[in-house]
Amino acid sequence: MHAPIGGLLEAAAPIDRQCDRLISIPFLLLRAATAGGALATGFVQTFVFARILSPELFSVFIVVGAVGYTLWLAELGLPSVLFVNLRVQHLARRRDAATAHQATALIVFYAAGAIAAAAICFIVALARPDATLTLASELALFLSSIALNLPWTALRSISIAVDLFVFFESLELIRRTAVVAALLAMLAGLPLAVYLIAANLLWAVLFATAAGRLIGRGALSRQWRGAPRQLVTFLRTNRRATARSSLGALSNGFLLLFPYYLVPALFGLGAAPIVLEVTFRVFRGGCGIFAAICDLAVPGQTRALAARDGDRLIRTTLAVMALCCVPAAIACGLLIFAGGPLFSYLLRTAATVPPAVVPILTVLLLAGVLQTVAEALLQYTGYFRSLAFTGIAVAAGALGATAFAFLAGLGLVGFLAAYAAVYAVGAIALAVAAWRGPIRAAQQAVS
Repeated sequence: MHAPIGGLLEAAAPIDRQCDRLISIPFLLLRAATAGGALATGFVQTFVFARILSPELFSVFIVVGAVGYTLWLAELGLPSVLFVNLRVQHLARRRDAATAHQATALIVFYAAGAIAAAAICFIVALARPDATLTLASELALFLSSIALNLPWTALRSISIAVDLFVFFESLELIRRTAVVAALLAMLAGLPLAVYLIAANLLWAVLFATAAGRLIGRGALSRQWRGAPRQLVTFLRTNRRATARSSLGALSNGFLLLFPYYLVPALFGLGAAPIVLEVTFRVFRGGCGIFAAICDLAVPGQTRALAARDGDRLIRTTLAVMALCCVPAAIACGLLIFAGGPLFSYLLRTAATVPPAVVPILTVLLLAGVLQTVAEALLQYTGYFRSLAFTGIAVAAGALGATAFAFLAGLGLVGFLAAYAAVYAVGAIALAVAAWRGPIRAAQQAVS
């Protein structure tokens, strides 16, 4: 049996009488608000940038944003491994200073990487012949505002592991509300540079607040010295799990990010990257909401596995899948009946989204429900091998589909259609892996 899963099963004794339902209704509403805030942030940013930037400069910010998203690949799935370790200790009502040191080292590593990337972006942007100090600074600040999501999402995993999800989501709601308000303020004349500086200062305040609470819970350490050594220790101690989680995270990240580089290379700057951006805004926004809903089930799923209760694990997973279908159905309905006018209003004259994108987005959203629910279950129960194998296969399939679309001259819409087909097949494969993995393990444990 997988070592992390064994650890969860061994932790069953102290918690096997805890509730088997999803997290409370207040937290459901809070998580829905933060997920909606994430979706709103993406659309408001697109709405505002389409009005304050020229199409060419807008596409430059999209490419820089893609670099920021690419930095998320540096996560390597390590927070998932850390989550399993912390969750085992939390369910067994233990604290381990070594694990807290390792968690701190991971956060420091991610934050340092984000800051270094922003510095490199500034240097590269300033080296361009037509560069200005203002534009280089804005691009660097924009990159850091995106890249700092990397340590922030790691803090989310740590918070969920020690049942501080309400506290973390409260901070996230504050962040989303402030960012949306600042974005809209640019329509009233707030300079882009001021917005970007404020966004990065907000990050600093949020990190300090979250770290202080997690230190009090024993999930992080006050000691930052020796962070590189602690990180190496973590990687060495969990080398098999980290290798598999890294493969899964890299392949999944590649699947979501390579279109941002391929489309500008094949179709140039301007309309094509903007169409891709708004398409993936809807897709990623939907998956973000699905992931938020899946967070509601994580404590119940891990407790069900620890309690060797396969039926409870199935009920919890099906319940969260049903909840995901609600926003998916709403989004698909809006796309089918009002997609054209909505896209036109969002982008104005920056670009025109082809009508054929709507059915493609519908397929992506429906497949996203299956993909997100299965992936979350596998990830938070430590089935990194299944994630790695499926992720690599789907990434290879996406490359093959891309090559076919290019050689056949299918254009941007054809590429998106091929991408959606491969993604849907991968979602089905993950669902099968989830059934054969943690669900079957829990059922066998009962018998």
